[in-house]
Formats: sequence, structure tokens, C-alpha cells
Amino acid sequence: MEYMLSEALPIHSGGLGNVAGDQLKAASDLGVPVVGVGLLYQQGYFRQEIDAHGDQLALYPVNEPNQVPIRPVRNVDGSWLRLPVTLPGIKIWIRTWEVQVGRTKLYLMDTNDPANLAHDRAITSELYGGGSELRLKQELLLGGGGWMLLEALGIKPEVCHLNEGHAAFAVLERAHSYMKENGVPFQHALAVTRAGNVFTTHTAVDAGFDRFSPQLICQYLTLLAERLGITLNELLALGRANPDDHSEPFNMAYLAIRGSGSVNAVSRLHATVSRRLFQPLFPRFPEADVPIRHVTNGIHVPTWDSAGADALWTEMCGKGVWRGDLCDIEEKFRAVDDRRLWTMRNLGRTALVEYARDRFLRHEAGHGASPLQLDEARSVLDPDVLTLGLARRFATYKRPTLLLYDRERFARILTNSQRPVQLILAGKAHPQDLPGQALIREWVDFARRPDVRSHVVFLSDYDMLVAQHMLAGVDVWVNTPKRPWEACGTSGMKVLVNGGLNLSVLDGWWAEAYSPNVGWAIGNGDEFPDDAAADRADAEALYTLLENEVAPEFYDRDDNGIPAAWVARIRESMALLTPAFSANRTVRQYTEEHYLPAAAAYTACAQSLGRAGTLVLAWRQDIARRWKNVRFGQLEVVRHDNQLMFEVEVSLAGIDPSAVRVELYAAARNGDAPVCQQMLRKAFRPGTALAYTYSTTTPATRPATDFTPRIVPHHPKALPLEIDRILWQK
Repeated sequence: MEYMLSEALPIHSGGLGNVAGDQLKAASDLGVPVVGVGLLYQQGYFRQEIDAHGDQLALYPVNEPNQVPIRPVRNVDGSWLRLPVTLPGIKIWIRTWEVQVGRTKLYLMDTNDPANLAHDRAITSELYGGGSELRLKQELLLGGGGWMLLEALGIKPEVCHLNEGHAAFAVLERAHSYMKENGVPFQHALAVTRAGNVFTTHTAVDAGFDRFSPQLICQYLTLLAERLGITLNELLALGRANPDDHSEPFNMAYLAIRGSGSVNAVSRLHATVSRRLFQPLFPRFPEADVPIRHVTNGIHVPTWDSAGADALWTEMCGKGVWRGDLCDIEEKFRAVDDRRLWTMRNLGRTALVEYARDRFLRHEAGHGASPLQLDEARSVLDPDVLTLGLARRFATYKRPTLLLYDRERFARILTNSQRPVQLILAGKAHPQDLPGQALIREWVDFARRPDVRSHVVFLSDYDMLVAQHMLAGVDVWVNTPKRPWEACGTSGMKVLVNGGLNLSVLDGWWAEAYSPNVGWAIGNGDEFPDDAAADRADAEALYTLLENEVAPEFYDRDDNGIPAAWVARIRESMALLTPAFSANRTVRQYTEEHYLPAAAAYTACAQSLGRAGTLVLAWRQDIARRWKNVRFGQLEVVRHDNQLMFEVEVSLAGIDPSAVRVELYAAARNGDAPVCQQMLRKAFRPGTALAYTYSTTTPATRPATDFTPRIVPHHPKALPLEIDRILWQK
């Protein structure tokens, strides 16, 4: 839905666009053959103004196509490529655009075509605006129209990467294309094409998934269901946890999962959260068995490094370091001396203070500040003072005001005469998020207090340019979400390349990146069911760290005026974490673990007119038809020496034994992984209800009562996501 590439193309709002844009750039750097598909918004996301009362105002400047770095996509005869999309009662024309992103291309679509009615031209008016109906139209355009655009361009990708559920309608349009080309029904086409679809989920809360009412789906997808040759109920079932519940909304993430061959979360912790969120699609599965892995996000380092940091990385690791294989970066960068690192940090902080003063001065002047107030604005902040940065989307779960939990204590930290601290912050709240806007007002009010006015600056209209200045100059990046609601978070990754350090809750990426020698952790990873208890504990930990560790280490200088321990921490953070959390690593991981396997799986499924897909579909249908009659019989456990032998009777209700696996399972214990081992078919007794006996032996290191036999469907060509049934021995 959004791509953050440059301030020159404002079609992004935040983290999701950041990830998409940075990965597109990294794909260009590495030569991965990727094209992006998105939407061109007439207004994009809003611009923020903070008025004299501290309230956020939302402004919507228009994106003039001839003023942004895009160009129309042309047919071979030179005419503009325009695509017709049919919605109930009307044909809508889509205009197509091309953006050159290094060696990759991004294709954008909009409906602002003079041939469309006014309300249809407004479908792509703004990002994340309007109600459910407008969002549904946008997602139909993005997914269905996007796949049609690739077809019109003659692009036939083996892999379709769905970046969040917004694009999930692409799986239906891709299946429809396969149906037309091969003359097969929808279920056959989906069984083949899903192998080539990769779904990345980005939200850590169930409420973050797009859902549409059954009535809205029926209104807009009736024609699509007819084209696919299925009923509306069959289509709705693809987006429901319970296909038989006709009142259940249509969940776009569920559609993406049922139409994809693999699913990944965007951090290790997020994978754990996502397995819990999507467990309803895999009833009775242990949470650890829900087939969701993770590829932790990374940032495009050349986009976010300052000129000083870039020069230092080039000096230590060579030009074009972020376009290579990242070998030996740690070792090479650790050779940088203290003085060189500290000089870079001082220059970055000084440049940020100058930028913040200038921007703050212009804001105050624009609101009628007095000459005295303007003089004060010119002298806010100090280039030699420990500088914290905090910039987020202002939403309650991100807790952007946690530093204000005890205002007086925080004020004392800021104004400490021996170890002063200053804070530069920025952030927007969605125009419809009134609680988020109230959090902004709290910060603006606090920053106007006479005792802290020179120590705190709120920069309005947080965008890519503001972010680049902040990330280049802050000493410590503060992040305070309520764990585990931060799927990944990438802002803290961006300070790494510039020598900034992280002070964060152990959530998202920081939960796997943190170690005591690279930054600071707020709390110990505990999750509190009570918000008040969580806020109290995390605020106390945050203040204590600032008072007792962060500020003292920054101001503890050697004979050369260098904080040796602080600089050592910077060196380790830059050397160890920057490569690990770069988009270079992320795109490599996607390519090796998802794109290449998905391409191979799709090719295998599509061979011989999709014979492999046909076999898997037949297997799934047979399992579905017979599963309710599969059952266990008697279980016997015998201990011999230090071994436990399990033997269980099984009735497969006519299912071929090769179509299932019988396994012995024990849940994880004391931090160990779960135990799961295949039981072997031991005997066949024709004419009996319980026709098979399965057995296995395991070390008697755990009680026999820890283990339970289970039956799981199995097919050598099936995707993990296609195995959604399980039967346990009671």
C-alpha cells in the first residue's frame, strides 16, 4: 500500500512503507530481479502542523504527477497504458505509472482518470483515509489491478510477495490468470499458484488486520466470484477462520495465508506472536507448529547514513560496502580508533542541533512568537549535551509519553547541572486517532515549561527528511512500546549506522539484537497483563537507566576528552548490528529462504499442466472427506531399561497410510524444544476397524504422560500451510 523511497515521492506514512522502499532499493543493490507494485495517491499521507495550542492539524497537499519522479507507462504505440477494472455497475479506468528505483522498477496505479466519475477518481485520493468501502476498493485495485498490470506489461513472475494483507486479492487474480491459460477450475489453479506466493505479516495485534463485512464483500466481489467459477460463500470462506459462520467478517490476512505457500513475520518475537494470532486457522495445533517463520526487517543503509558516517564506513570497509556480501565488516570496522568515532558523533550531534534550532525557530515565527521568544528559540539545545531522540507514530500502544510518567523526575534528569540531557522528538498521530493526538499535546505542553524549554524540542511534520537529520545526530534512540505489540520497528536500526545507541523495551527487533555491550534494555522482557503495572515498571527502569548508566557513561571522559566506554559501545553496536539489521541481509534472506524455494515449488506444481497441484488438491479433498472418521484405539506404553516404547492402534477410515503421519509428541519443557518423532507402521490387520498399529521408542528422560500420539496429514508435495488438520489420541 505504501513505498517510502524519497521525500520527492510522498506516498508513504511510516514503517510499512519504509520496509517496502528499503527492500526495493536493496534488491537493486544486489541485483535481485524484483518489481514493486503499489498505488499513487493524489494526496498521499497528511502533512502535520502543530498550532499555537499544541493541537495537530492535518494538511493534504496534492501530488502533482508532473512534479514527482514518475512517468506514465506507455504501450508500444506510445499511448498511455490504461486498464479497465469492473466494479458493480461501472467500469473504472486505472492509470499506470513507472518509478525507476536504481536497477528495479516500481509500478504505481491511480484512478484519477478524467474518464472516471468524480467519486471513482477519489479511490486513490489518500493513503489510509476514508472508511471500509474505500479501503476495499483500494485493495481490489492494488491486488487484482496490480496483477492485471503485470500481465499487461508481459511480466510473469514466479513469485508474488504480498507485503501485508492489503495486497491479498492478488492471489485470486493470479489464480484466475492460471485458470484462463490452462482451462482448469479455481481450486486447481489456487493449489498450483499459491506455491509461488509469499505473505509477510506486519502487525502484532489482531485488530491490525483489515476486515470487511460480508455484505460489503458480497456487494463488490460478486463478479469476481463468477469469474472464478465459485460461489460467494466459497470466496468468503477463504477469509474466515470458521467457513460456516456466515456472520464472520472477511479477513484479508486469512485470505493471504490460504493463498500463499509461506508466511513470515518480521522479527523473531513477532513470529511467536503471529503463530498465536493465526492459530485459529490451525485448530488444535500446538502454537509452535503453526507454520510461520520470520525474516527480521532491515534498513537500506545508504539511505539512512549521514555523510560523516558514510565516509567512515568507506574508509574502514571500502566503497560500496552495502552492495556486497558484508564479509569481514565486523572485523574491519572494529579497527576504527576512538578519536575518529567520537569526532563523527560530535559533528553529527552539532548538525542536528543546528537543524532543530532552525526548524523550531521557523515554527515559532510562523505562530507569531515575540522577539524574546525567538531569541530563546535560537538557543535551544546544546551541541555538547547528551541528546535523546524519540520519533514514532503517536499511538497509545507505542507509549510515546512514557518519559512523562513522572514529569518532575524527568525534568530533573534533563536539567542535571553535572550531566544534562536533552530530547528531540517528532511524530504524527492518524487524523482519526484522537488519543494519539492527545499524546502529542502532552509533549508540546511539557516542552513549553520554562525549566525544560531549552532541553526539549518537538519537531512538527515528521517525515523522511526530519528522520534523516534526527537519526544522524542523536546519541540515544528511545523506544517504549508495550511488549509484544511492536512487530519489528526499524527506526532504532537506522541510528546504528550513524553511531547512535538504543535504549528500548525488549520488543520487536531489539528483543533479538540487544546485548549489554551494544545498548540498554528497558525491563527484562516481562509482559504485564495490566497496563498500569507495565507503565509503572518500565518508566522506573527507564529513569533509572538514564540516571545511573546512560548519562554517567556519556560524561565519563578520559584525558583526551573522550568517553572511552561510550565509544567502545558505539563501535560494537556499529560493527555487530549494522550489517545484521541491514536490508542487504534481509533481501538475501528473503531470496534464499522464500523467493528461490517459492519459485521452485511453483515451477514443480505447474509442470505437466499442473499435475503436482492436481495430486495435492485430490489429497486435500480426500483428507477433508474422510477425516471425521479417523480415530485412535488403545495406547500401550512399556518401559524397558531406559527406554519407553509406545504402541497405538489407528483407524484411517480408508485414507491411504502414506497420506498421513502418525507422530509421538511432547510439548516444550524448561526452555527445550518440543519432542516430535514419527511412529512407524508396525502391523496391518485386515477386516478390523482399527486396521493399523504404530509404534516408536524414546528415551525415558521424561514421564510417559508427557507424550501423546497424533495424526497429521502428509503429502510430499504439500506446502506446510496446506496441512491444517490434526488429531490427538485422547
